[in-house]
Amino acid sequence: MQDLGVDALLLSLGADLPWLTGYEAMPLERLTMLVLPVDDGATLVVPALEAPRVQERADEFRLRPWGETEDPVGIVAALVGPRRRLAVSDRTWASFLLGLQEALPTASWSRASVVTAPLRARKDAEEVAALRAAAEGADRVATQLLAGDIRLIGRSESEVSAEIGQRLRAEGHERVNFAIVGSGPNGASPHHEPGSRVIAADEAVVCDFGGTMAGYCSDTTRTVFTGDPPAEFRELYAVLQAAQAAAVQAAVVGTPCEEVDGVARGLITEAGFGDRFIHRTGHGIGLEEHEDPYLVAGNREALAPGHAFSVEPGIYVPGRFGARIEDIVVAADAGPEPLNRTSHDLHVVEA
Repeated sequence: MQDLGVDALLLSLGADLPWLTGYEAMPLERLTMLVLPVDDGATLVVPALEAPRVQERADEFRLRPWGETEDPVGIVAALVGPRRRLAVSDRTWASFLLGLQEALPTASWSRASVVTAPLRARKDAEEVAALRAAAEGADRVATQLLAGDIRLIGRSESEVSAEIGQRLRAEGHERVNFAIVGSGPNGASPHHEPGSRVIAADEAVVCDFGGTMAGYCSDTTRTVFTGDPPAEFRELYAVLQAAQAAAVQAAVVGTPCEEVDGVARGLITEAGFGDRFIHRTGHGIGLEEHEDPYLVAGNREALAPGHAFSVEPGIYVPGRFGARIEDIVVAADAGPEPLNRTSHDLHVVEA
């Protein structure tokens, strides 16, 4: 904060608050905000009815519950005091920010992520262990998918999605964040919402799923085929598999994020599918499914030890099919460590 010229952090909704305090605020019309001055102790301003949910940590922050007839914006403004260079949570509701701007008219404002994102991006050993445990739980579900234990043919995408979510919970996840199932032409939509389409024989099925275990996220994607894949799809998948593996190996400490993206994109483009790879190669992961660092063209940030991120190139042919392979990888001095270990080969699932 001193280096960046920030007098106080104001943290509301989003992962920064639980990262620092262990408390995750509910998205309510009642304001919750941690006021963290650079030169004083922290105070967690929280609705009185939510205060019982907070595990108090007197050595880290003071708790300030507010009653229904009090003005929480005024309370925060008083705690800010004369400080004027303020950084506010990226996900703070606009109504609260506008109220604070009115109460503190001479303040200058910036995003709190300027301070917190680089710190959160570099996971310590305990955080990597939590990510590894979550990845292993997701891998057990992916192994079941590849083995044909999750029936696909004759079931709707939403039914398969629900079963994947149930299996994630059975493998230790407290929360299912998403379970994308895109079959046939729907596989060409990277963030397809599973629906009523019934999965048929002889088509590709993209399954991208993840959840939260002990506060940290999992995220993996595997693509299967419900029958004998045609030569065209086998060739496309071979390009994708090679590109994903090469990008993982390129993710060494010191390498700019955009270069990892460029490795995957270059191989896919060279094979003639460049216009079919329509998203970045990866995103950071931790307390949130998507956070810094991002593997995308234009991001010159160098990978550092403890950076955790997805490597997930995809190839999508509109109206026909799609394919994606995704692993979570941690950058380490000894080299990239993939946390997902299930097979990357194209599996035929006939059930």
